[in-house]
Amino acid sequence: MDMDMKEFIRIMPHVSEDGGVILASKKTSAFAVDASNGKIIRVHHSSPDTTSDSIVPKTITKHGNPDRQLSFTRTDYILTSFAPNSNQVLWNVTVADIDVALFCYQNQNLIAGPSSSPVVDVGSTSHDSFNMPLSCQSKVDVHRLRIPRLSAKQTEDKAPVLSLPPTELLVLLPNPEKLLLVSRDHDFETMGQSSKISGPQDVRKHVVSERRIAFFVISALIIIIGFLMYRHYTLMSVMLNKNAKSSSSRRRRNRKTGNNFGNEDGYGVMEVDSEKSLLKFNHLIECDTEGRSIGKLFVSSKEIAKGSNGTIVLEGVYEGRKVAVKRLVRAHHDVAFKEIQNLIASDQHPNIVRWYGVEYDQDFVYLSLERCACSLYDLIQMYSDSCQNMGPTHSQMMNDVMREICLWKPNGYPSHILLKLMRDMVSGLLHLHELGIIHRDLKPHNVLIVKEKVLCGKLSDMGISRRLVGDMSSLGHHATGSGSSGWQAPEQLLLGRQTRAVDLFSLGCVLFFCMTRGRHPFGDHLERDVNVAKNKVSLFLVEHIPEAVNLFSQLLNPNAELRPKASEVLHHPFFWNCETRVSFLRDTSDRVELEDREAGSIVLGALESKACVALGGKWDEKMEDAFIANIGRYRRYKYNSVRDLLRVIRNKLNHYRELPGEIQELLGSIPEGFDQYFGSRFPRLLMEVYSVMYQYCKEEKWFYKYLG
Repeated sequence: MDMDMKEFIRIMPHVSEDGGVILASKKTSAFAVDASNGKIIRVHHSSPDTTSDSIVPKTITKHGNPDRQLSFTRTDYILTSFAPNSNQVLWNVTVADIDVALFCYQNQNLIAGPSSSPVVDVGSTSHDSFNMPLSCQSKVDVHRLRIPRLSAKQTEDKAPVLSLPPTELLVLLPNPEKLLLVSRDHDFETMGQSSKISGPQDVRKHVVSERRIAFFVISALIIIIGFLMYRHYTLMSVMLNKNAKSSSSRRRRNRKTGNNFGNEDGYGVMEVDSEKSLLKFNHLIECDTEGRSIGKLFVSSKEIAKGSNGTIVLEGVYEGRKVAVKRLVRAHHDVAFKEIQNLIASDQHPNIVRWYGVEYDQDFVYLSLERCACSLYDLIQMYSDSCQNMGPTHSQMMNDVMREICLWKPNGYPSHILLKLMRDMVSGLLHLHELGIIHRDLKPHNVLIVKEKVLCGKLSDMGISRRLVGDMSSLGHHATGSGSSGWQAPEQLLLGRQTRAVDLFSLGCVLFFCMTRGRHPFGDHLERDVNVAKNKVSLFLVEHIPEAVNLFSQLLNPNAELRPKASEVLHHPFFWNCETRVSFLRDTSDRVELEDREAGSIVLGALESKACVALGGKWDEKMEDAFIANIGRYRRYKYNSVRDLLRVIRNKLNHYRELPGEIQELLGSIPEGFDQYFGSRFPRLLMEVYSVMYQYCKEEKWFYKYLG
């Protein structure tokens, strides 16, 4: 900012869009002082309400007209910044110009100068108690500096001392009767005593030096004030459209807590004199060297990811919050607009990426989105067998997310962390579908990972998503936008009728990708679309997990009408924890125990028809002798009966505390060990039992809790 204080004040006042106000004022004072004793002769002040430089006398103290008078003039420039829509003062700065001149009189007439008569050499008058540093009729710009504004109590306690050239000090008393010039080495306690100071030549040298220093100090101060004003307005403005109200409430809340911008937890008003604010301020100055500001958004030049049609993702800061900036070519503004609409509609859900605002320039549209650690694609690649050749970017992501996490158990089942991420995807998709939004481009790259207390998955990139209007169930034939190759449903490839089911097909591919460390159910990249169209699917990589095979077979069904809904997927046994699994087997046992074996129960008959697959032979052959001996003490069981095995599981679960220590050790803890014991021996039992009970008992009250 290349302007002096006078020019800066001339453009004031300034009112920002969010209600912030900066006011400026100018006040001029003039003191006439008796050079021989320091007593004030006259005081003049400019009117505080006028913008002119006219001098209005306010106080006159009659001391006569001495032969020598010191004339001090002081001009104060005051800047005050107020918080938006408030009387709270954020900061204020006062800059003062102080000049001094010595006028010599002879018989009450001003001596014109050397050409008219001899000039009285005040500095050499012998009867003075001190020597004057100025010659007659000389004038010096003494100093210019920032002056802190003092409260009334402070001004009662002590006088502000202004640093003058190194040879002297000017002391302004709160209610001055005297203005004293004293030497630099003079002690304040002996201020009234005489002291020697250097001559006028030395004074002028120091004055020039001090003026140069003052010039640089004031210039730096004005630049800092201007920059702080600019950052304040660009980072603290109100969000656009629907988010305006929530953004305003966040800003008010953050002001109350006193937080400063620069982190993700809170952003409040800048305090110029705060050490913490200065640290944040210095950080932003560093960022400015690597990017640029566009409205409320600061866009860094650091690239995070790339998309199609010239779309890239950059790091950025929007209203003080770290964001990911999705930059789209302005020619695709309609795509950005649709994405914004659907992001606003689905906002606030924990499994949908948040949208904070949008900015434009001549060539691009900039979407400010929630900043995430990496994508699901990156995460799976990191922990797959191929991560040994990982580049530096992926290595950094691994450090950011967590090196210690485990995504798969030794038996190939997903860990609880991976299971949660997959459930997050389904939860986000269910939210979109409840709003009538079809994502249409679900793939691992568009599922982002946020590191909170635990990892969290969020759906993103809804550039081609569409919203169903009214009672519409589909987008009709030949809907525009085709998604990404390799992740599309067959009806998308064949330009058929698109419903919510297209997302369920893509979800099946993404879940398979997670389970198999980055593999695809329809083969390699080049052959996927062809195999999707021909329904050439291969699930052999997950065939050891019956729940996964059952779910993926439904999701990847070429008939869209036979695919499950998102709500049904969320409550599928694939996502059950061990407690829910053992609870279901116990409740099923209680339900089928009511069936009469002799009456030919349909439910019992259907259940026993699954014995060959569910048990894999006689179940006693897969148990320890000690366990078989223990259960034989209470009743006799049929070792080829599903109903009887369920009864064993139910009895041992309900009477676990009564079992001998040896049997408890075999079964393990409840529910983890108990589920592992029976699940490892009969991996198909749960899914076969569930399929029967879902078919015949899903309308019964006891089954409701397993349907959500």
